[in-house]
Amino acid sequence: MIIKLGIAGVCGRMGRRILELACGDKDFEVTLALERKGIPQIGKELGKLKISSSPDGMFLIDVFVDFTTAEAAEANLDYVARYKKALVLGTTGLNDSQLNKLEEVSKIVPVVFSPNMAVGVNVLFTLLPELAKRLGPDYSVEIIEAHHKAKKDAPSGTAKKFGQILADTTKKEIPIHAVRLGDIVGDHTIIFCGNSERIEIKHQAHSRDLFALGALKAAKWVIGKPPGLYSMQDVLK
Repeated sequence: MIIKLGIAGVCGRMGRRILELACGDKDFEVTLALERKGIPQIGKELGKLKISSSPDGMFLIDVFVDFTTAEAAEANLDYVARYKKALVLGTTGLNDSQLNKLEEVSKIVPVVFSPNMAVGVNVLFTLLPELAKRLGPDYSVEIIEAHHKAKKDAPSGTAKKFGQILADTTKKEIPIHAVRLGDIVGDHTIIFCGNSERIEIKHQAHSRDLFALGALKAAKWVIGKPPGLYSMQDVLK
């Protein structure tokens, strides 16, 4: 089965890389290249496609992949609900209202939502609670994350997820420090510190391919799933 893919923000860093990798994967055919209204690339050819600002092309796709902004993602939620299309959402920085809307849309269509599509990060989501429990209350925890200077949300969605997981385990608020410099793809460091020792767990993304390949893995997995809100950990199971 060839999966017909729609990509939001196809002229952005992530959207462009998802397109390139999908075009090299025999399981996909990209049938919708979506961008926001008003940008000069609208109407220009992108391989066999024309870049469009209209969601009408949704009826041609099986899965829609969105790594855009919180505002754009909110509008795209309306589109996937209207056209009844599965969604892979990697956009971060959603506010409470947008998260509520995401939950409502997931009652209509299957949605894979994760602040980070990397396999290693999602393994850490699973392992960190056990580590925190074993170290116990004598160890303090803080998180440092670093991304490129153009990233709009801070702290990152991944750092917030790490922080929430550890807060649920330790029953303490976890400080998060955000750095925005240069072209850093994504670094996350979790520091456990006791009186006489320190443990640092670091995840570094060397390229955006890490996230793009995870999104395409999720796109293959979500086909045929019932409506619901799924995580990348569901995909990796």
